[in-house]
Amino acid sequence: MISAILPEDHRDATLIGRIWHPAEDTALAGPCLVVVKQGELYDLTPFAPTCAGFMGRADRMAVVTKALRRAPLLDLETVLQNSCPRPDPQQAQLLAPIDLQCIKAAGVTFADSLLERIIEERAGGDWAQAERIRDELSQSIGVDLSGLKPGSRQAERLARRLREQGLWSQYLEVGLGPDAEIFTKAPVLSAVGYGQEIGVNPASAWSNPEPEVVLVVNGGGEIVGATLGNDVNLRDFEGRSALLLARGKDNNASCALGPFVRLFDEHFNLDDVRALEVTLDVTGQDGYLLNGSSSMTAISRDVAELARQTLNASHQYPDGYVLMTGTLFAPTQDREQPGMGFTHHPGDRVSIASSRLGTLINTVTTSDQAAPWQFGIGAFMQNLQRRQLL
Repeated sequence: MISAILPEDHRDATLIGRIWHPAEDTALAGPCLVVVKQGELYDLTPFAPTCAGFMGRADRMAVVTKALRRAPLLDLETVLQNSCPRPDPQQAQLLAPIDLQCIKAAGVTFADSLLERIIEERAGGDWAQAERIRDELSQSIGVDLSGLKPGSRQAERLARRLREQGLWSQYLEVGLGPDAEIFTKAPVLSAVGYGQEIGVNPASAWSNPEPEVVLVVNGGGEIVGATLGNDVNLRDFEGRSALLLARGKDNNASCALGPFVRLFDEHFNLDDVRALEVTLDVTGQDGYLLNGSSSMTAISRDVAELARQTLNASHQYPDGYVLMTGTLFAPTQDREQPGMGFTHHPGDRVSIASSRLGTLINTVTTSDQAAPWQFGIGAFMQNLQRRQLL
């Protein structure tokens, strides 16, 4: 089971995660920052109580070395057995691998997903119109958008032509223009981790998974690692109005991250991130199967540029942030009625994988049925204080 979720080269990887660690005195139970090595979890918490603080340290690799000299805290296999949709609270389980970092996301960063966003907008969130509009747009635009660099002269010329044809869209603005779409996906500490349920708003009738590579950036703006994420998308909400973006994106349990953050080191760096392939598998309880993939080589904006547009002189994040970089994957394979394309059903098992980052698995439920989010920043600080870690 361990090999199924770890990167293929996990023996050379520096993998940082978080677990909920129980205690005989329940008041002393709480999140622990860990490093994974040879199937064992080593406790980083005595050296760095928070993931955000750890990522901001210049000596973080030295901290990892210190932790690995101590006895293991737990074995990963034991923790994985309890990392499931309804875990035993008295047993250790994996959490999302970040804590105090802001959870940001970049939208419309791939050409294929750009077209799907325009389709949602023109359909007003009505899936029944999607197939017709998809065909019309393909004929009207008449060029391959995948080779266009946003903000370039070629992109500006295309934008001008589309305006003249009455085809302009808010999504084309961020897909072709100089400014990226950067938004806050979810509140601090709200993300779910490996094995947990991921939530879809029950009012939505047209929802998709969004398998993404996620940058981990410290408060100084340094990209220090990467993980996997699912930025669940409610296509009908966003299609009705861009002003419903927050309602469509920020729902209980709607952001999944993990299983671990892979730190940059001599075996893994930003160029490796630029070359990552991400696969998606959705297995429904009704026997439905959906497979897809997304390649970071097809992204329209370089990931470093996305990071620069997120943290700069006008936008600071002293505890750092994670940035979901968008997805090439926009499923159009029909699940229910012809022309509807894909939408989630409760019970769907969603697996997002990359050979260099591992595998993130979650089960879909509705956001009102997912485990309630109760452990916020205040509770986290009180917990660390009780455990004498502050």
